[in-house]
Amino acid sequence: MADGRDVETDDELEELLGFLRDARGFDFTGYKRSTLGRRIRKRMADAQVTSYADYRDRLETDADEFGALFNTILINVTSVFRDPDAWTFLQNEVVPEVLAQLGDDEEIRVWSAGCSSGEEAYSLAIMFAETLGVDEALNRVKIYGTDVDEEALREARAGLYPAKVLEPLAPELRDKYFEANGARFSFRSDLRRRVIFGRHDITRDAPISRLDLLVCRNTLMYFNVEAQTQIVDRFHFALRESGFLFLGKAELLLNDADRFDVVSMRQRIFRRRPGSQPTPYQPTGVKIRPGSATEVKTVARTRQVRDLVVDGTPTPMLAVDADGIVVLVNSQARTQFGLTAGDLGRPFQDLEISYRPLELRSLIE
Repeated sequence: MADGRDVETDDELEELLGFLRDARGFDFTGYKRSTLGRRIRKRMADAQVTSYADYRDRLETDADEFGALFNTILINVTSVFRDPDAWTFLQNEVVPEVLAQLGDDEEIRVWSAGCSSGEEAYSLAIMFAETLGVDEALNRVKIYGTDVDEEALREARAGLYPAKVLEPLAPELRDKYFEANGARFSFRSDLRRRVIFGRHDITRDAPISRLDLLVCRNTLMYFNVEAQTQIVDRFHFALRESGFLFLGKAELLLNDADRFDVVSMRQRIFRRRPGSQPTPYQPTGVKIRPGSATEVKTVARTRQVRDLVVDGTPTPMLAVDADGIVVLVNSQARTQFGLTAGDLGRPFQDLEISYRPLELRSLIE
């Protein structure tokens, strides 16, 4: 059994995690406690603080300390085409399958979850550009790069890297996809516009949907079993039927043979099984009360009047209900955002506008 001091320390850690969630919106409660505690204590040692309570006091008085702590916890370790053999397999074996499932003009949707400073998302852009040609990639490929670390996302959006980061690239690829910018290299601007970066918490926020490929490498390993299960449920929901999931070397899908086929266990690539039913994404705490026939008629009349009013306003308006279903789109929104009357009744997360900007999804949720 743990002694009294161990129990007290565990309680203090939980209190600190609650403070981080409430103060900054970082919810680390799903992370493995052994890993989390070790990293927090490392930062505390660097800051010369000995107790969780004292460290909370430091955070409350020193705003810069949050950034140092988050960088220590998240350890943004990434590189261009990390684990080259896995990327070679992905390009040679998986990408042709993705393309075979789509029409010649259909959009290719890719999500790099836990993208850190963006090297993985840009690796995906290069891979598809090399396969399709740059012009076709510009027309068809859309890549979403997400992370919880705003500092890392700022680096990702800039697309500016030192030469050392690009060492895994062959010189001809570096010259083709990066331009010298002082002592650094910037990712080519036309392809960069096809990569959309945004803050997203894979444990809490609505998943990006209708994906052909989902890449999340060495991120699941930081979470406990319960959180991993919830994340994989969301990933399964996010993928189209026969869509591919690419994990990191340290990760496996266990007890999921009914939903995922193994494409390559060595390279940690899996495929959503045809016919497997996705676990619907449901916002928590939503309850619908059925109404009487009179209530239904009243609601219908109210909606009709409301729609006439909002259609006459000069501002684009879109509304969703508690289930995330689009219940109102006025004429200005239809014109400005390319929406139609057919989008009424659809999940907001299935509409293209829900990704512009990507952070809009979690706010609406």
